[in-house]
Amino acid sequence: MVFSSLFFLYIFLPLCLLLYFIQRSLTAKNIVLLCASLVFYAWGEPVYVLLMLAVSALNWGFSLAFEKKRSRALLALCVALNLSGLIVFKYAGFLVENCNAIFKTAFAVPQISLPIGISFYTFQALSYSVDVYRKDVAAQRSYWKLLLYVSMFPQLIAGPIVRYADIAPQLDSRQTTLEDVSSGACRFVIGLSKKVLLANVLYELITAFQQSRDLSVLYFWLYAVSFALQLYFDFSGYSDMAIGLGRIFGFRFQENFNYPYISGSITEFWRRWHMTLSGWFREYVYIPLGGNRKGLKRQIFNLFVVELLTGIWHGANWNFICWGLYYFVLLAAEKLFLLPHLQKGKVWPHIYTLFLVVVGWAMFVGNDTGVSFGLLFQKLFIPSGGVSPLYFLRNYGVLLAVSVVCCTPLIEKLWDVLRRNVVTRCAAILTLLVISTAYVVGSTNSPFLYFNF
Repeated sequence: MVFSSLFFLYIFLPLCLLLYFIQRSLTAKNIVLLCASLVFYAWGEPVYVLLMLAVSALNWGFSLAFEKKRSRALLALCVALNLSGLIVFKYAGFLVENCNAIFKTAFAVPQISLPIGISFYTFQALSYSVDVYRKDVAAQRSYWKLLLYVSMFPQLIAGPIVRYADIAPQLDSRQTTLEDVSSGACRFVIGLSKKVLLANVLYELITAFQQSRDLSVLYFWLYAVSFALQLYFDFSGYSDMAIGLGRIFGFRFQENFNYPYISGSITEFWRRWHMTLSGWFREYVYIPLGGNRKGLKRQIFNLFVVELLTGIWHGANWNFICWGLYYFVLLAAEKLFLLPHLQKGKVWPHIYTLFLVVVGWAMFVGNDTGVSFGLLFQKLFIPSGGVSPLYFLRNYGVLLAVSVVCCTPLIEKLWDVLRRNVVTRCAAILTLLVISTAYVVGSTNSPFLYFNF
């Protein structure tokens, strides 16, 4: 089940909200939310809900053990067991394929479907156990409350990654005001609009590219830019919807994106892009390795480990590993000598950052069906003729221009103007909801989406 589906918008969510708000006690509200979360996850993968229950039980048991005895061996076992699930379900096929290629073996490659959201809820559960071990938080005595934290459907599928320390007080005591509901609904509609009005339509352009042949270098760059925009609006849209839904239920989730494409350096980009993931790796990998406290050489090594793991976390493919190492090289160069020069510039640092980020996403998209990683990079940097992008620029030019504007704080300033008046605020929300619903229903020829001149 996804947030932008008609079933979720018009059946699951209204029913969940009705059952939630008619309850008087917080315990009853938590039960409704927990049941709704399990149904939400089991809707697409009924079997793998057992895996999520097991991961929650594993970390619940270890956390109680850590309160009795803080053992590094026990912590290592906890980490190993948590990561074993990721390794089996996400990386087993990749590891066997590469083992066969390197050692000329003939092991059968396991065909295991990837449980939705396993990377997110595994990281959340593991961070909880580590926090208990470090005595940053007290162990949760109730398994069901911990399961609610792990499985909460607003942030279960695509984040943001929520730390237990941030949400623990809200599990035991929270209130939802009319302002919370209003603000949460606005945030949800904005995220839904990003997803269906921008990301989904940009995906049409991406699909057209993948189905074309003999493409020009300009078309490849149009494709790379479109993918960068589509990925941002898809991911940040889901994060907005998650934050909005959490607010409606009385939870305050951390922000996950902060206009990353206005960054003036790669270092700044990673402070603005998927901030909860960056924060997770900083808190549980970079700092425990020594951070920047043990000299420059050790700092660079720690950065290498973090970026390598970041690439691996995103997927079981060499493209993702190359992507992680690519950012390690860029971040290391900035730390060693480039960052002071970037901080003095005004325009060129933004151009430099956008160019390198788009190239990075080209590594990302090299995993897609119909796209060759090598051919993609060859076409990006070696001039060639072929299909002209002018036709697609004509049809999608307005969409691309709107998307670029929506990547900047200008759209937030416009929203601040609209929200000052109740009438304009409600009109804007209803307009976005109507257009989003029209697209979900299938009105892909709506003039609101793209223009055929």
